[in-house]
Amino acid sequence: MDKNYENDFWLSSELRAGNGKAFEYLMDCYYPVLCTYAYTLTHDHANAEDIVQSVFVSIWEKRKKINPGLSIKNYIYKSVYNEFINQYRKNKPVVYLEKKYIEAIDIIVENNHEELERLMHLVDNEIEMLPPKCKRIFLLNKKDGLTHTEISEHLNVSIKTVEGHITRAFKILAEKLGSKTNPVLFLLFDFGNQLKRLN
Repeated sequence: MDKNYENDFWLSSELRAGNGKAFEYLMDCYYPVLCTYAYTLTHDHANAEDIVQSVFVSIWEKRKKINPGLSIKNYIYKSVYNEFINQYRKNKPVVYLEKKYIEAIDIIVENNHEELERLMHLVDNEIEMLPPKCKRIFLLNKKDGLTHTEISEHLNVSIKTVEGHITRAFKILAEKLGSKTNPVLFLLFDFGNQLKRLN
């Protein structure tokens, strides 16, 4: 019977009917990957799991409202995204940084969660493939939040050298991502760094 659950219409219908096995199948298939997806939004493992758990509880409570004509996968990913936005707005004041972060997600996702995952993975791979010194300087700036001057002093190199490597890294990433380079980098690094500065 489990094979039938692979059919969205059948799975949706069984969930609407209150079939516990259908719900278990949904959790077994999607819980781990949804936690990974939620982590790309929250940068916090515990919060990511809380979001996913809340989504599954909500799905079960509102199972009779599930539309069998919709893609289950898209539905639950969108639910995780919406739950993240709801929780974030409850816990944070509405500030410019929040708006910029949410806008960055919207620009990338464009109602397609797989695009976000693909871009995040692509950026990670491209950064790993950067020349060693270029990669180190780029990560010191983006991941650790050091300024060009701080990196210059830390590595005992000129500021122009630092700027040159960062520019080179951006150029390489832009060739792969185009106009989405800045939003993806903002999601990966800048948002976390700016929050640290605010705290």
